[in-house]
Formats: sequence, C-alpha cells, structure tokens
Amino acid sequence: MSKDTLDVVALAVEVGRKVAAKATKDFLDKHGDADACGFAWVTVNEKGSTKMGRALLQNGFSKAYGGGLQMWNPSGSMTQCITAKEMGAEAMARVLKEHLGVKAYAGSRMD
Repeated sequence: MSKDTLDVVALAVEVGRKVAAKATKDFLDKHGDADACGFAWVTVNEKGSTKMGRALLQNGFSKAYGGGLQMWNPSGSMTQCITAKEMGAEAMARVLKEHLGVKAYAGSRMD
C-alpha cells in the first residue's frame, strides 16, 4: 500500500471523527441526552483486501458482519442517546464520501 493512500485515509478518518464528535455534541447541546438508548456506526462498502480497505482497517475500522467495513461510534461520545450518535455517524459518512469517494452510510440500532 502506498504511503499516499494511507495518509489520505488517515486524514479523512481523523477529520471524520472530529466532524462526528462536533455533530454529536451540537445535537446534545440543543436537545439534551433524553432520547432512547442505542448505538450508531458508519459502514463503508469496501473490502478489507483492497488498498483503501487495508488503510481503513489501520485507522480504526473493522470487518462488518454483512460485508464492508465498519466503525462503531465514530464520534467517540459516551452518551447513550441514539439520535446524537446517529448524527455523528451520518457526519462521518459524509466526510468519507467527500474525501475518499467511497460509498459510506450510517447505521444504528436501539439498545
């Protein structure tokens, strides 16, 4: 894998985490932590055997059960509020689409 690919992916993931954390915090600041409990993640339709996939795996992603690669709770927030976590996952997906040109989407489930 080229160092360029790894650097581009590392930067995109770093930016994505920051944007996700801000989106989650902004939601909590506006609406509070009074929603249902749950989880959220971002999924990228990329195999772990590709250059992009290996770079994502090196930057916090793991193999997803249904295919592709996932990062759970990209915002890093300790809230249990599902909607706040969804805001973070959606923000991360937008950053990855924009910076890496990959198919990325947010997912969630109630606890």
